[in-house]
Amino acid sequence: MAINKQQVRTALTHVLHPEMNKDLVTLDMVEDLVVQDSFITFTIDLPEKNTELEHRLKEKCKEAIHKYVDQDAVLDINTAVNISKFRNNEDKGEFPGQGHRQQKNKQEEDEEILSGVKNIIAVASGKGGVGKSTVAVNLACGLARTGAKVGLLDTDIYGPSIPTMLDTHERPNITTDKKLIPMQKYGIRFLSMGLLVDPDQAMIWRGPMVTSAVKQFMQEVEWGELDYLVLDLPPGTGDIQLTLVQTVPLTGAVIVSTPQDVALDDARKGVAMFKKVNVPVLGMVENMAYFIPDDMPDKKYYIFGKHGARNLADKIGTNFLGEIPLEQKVRESGDEGKPIVLGDMDTKSAQAFVELSNNVIQQLAIRNQQEAPTEKIDIKIKP
Repeated sequence: MAINKQQVRTALTHVLHPEMNKDLVTLDMVEDLVVQDSFITFTIDLPEKNTELEHRLKEKCKEAIHKYVDQDAVLDINTAVNISKFRNNEDKGEFPGQGHRQQKNKQEEDEEILSGVKNIIAVASGKGGVGKSTVAVNLACGLARTGAKVGLLDTDIYGPSIPTMLDTHERPNITTDKKLIPMQKYGIRFLSMGLLVDPDQAMIWRGPMVTSAVKQFMQEVEWGELDYLVLDLPPGTGDIQLTLVQTVPLTGAVIVSTPQDVALDDARKGVAMFKKVNVPVLGMVENMAYFIPDDMPDKKYYIFGKHGARNLADKIGTNFLGEIPLEQKVRESGDEGKPIVLGDMDTKSAQAFVELSNNVIQQLAIRNQQEAPTEKIDIKIKP
């Protein structure tokens, strides 16, 4: 049975403000309520910053929704300070004024998100269709081949492809405190929106719902201790990319492109975006660099142009991490759910992905030795 907004609001009437002894709905503290299938997101408006109260109200809201609406509902609850909204009520004595509050400092709050992950790697592209997810999956599996603890997060909400590429379609389990448990296969932990919705269902979501889901994949998932977390980003430079750099400190980005100019133009924009938000670009990968026929393994056909991404990397002063050939076995391995880097090591593609993984490890070591840790950014929109 589908969840509707009225069910959620009714459930929230059971959540009382501890100082006012009135529920959140009566106090008009619930804003931006969005419901999509089993996903629910909304914002609790507060008259002032109060970390202790925020945590308490969030927990009470979760309890109420899981009790009165759906015990398996996936929630993303935000808080916002809205002084002007409560000023008139405060003047009338209907809402408490400011008082002494115990707050966590910024460093403590930051440490709560992916605190057990040593390196967070964004795999990005300027446009779709360049094989970014294929690169992300094989990179994650290539890193796992070294014995490292690796996670893979599919942040492409509208077009998730990781479940197919890893041949896993079961719904992940949830812990007793309502956190998602990543699936595990081939030595990596992974999560995707494709595991949580019907594969035939279109994700017709507005930006706020998408960004809420991405934040929840980082905040409400038991990732545990990881050496690397690979993020498979959607194409472009939009909401999800900005949400990531605002939510977690990315260690570095890997930009994927094919050799032709139409892809390189967008790849250049992807590099520029990460540099603008102070995320180090580890380098560029040229996918579908050349075609190798199965019956002529020594032949190379440069269908999309030759060395386009390599030349762009040299031009803009970033590293070139490797070129991945276009082979039929790459497509077959993706459809079969077994990344080629774990299969036939006699193929040029498998060898190229191993080389890519080694180059990424090397660039991460150089970056971590020479540069300070990346910080989350604060993007403010001027009125």
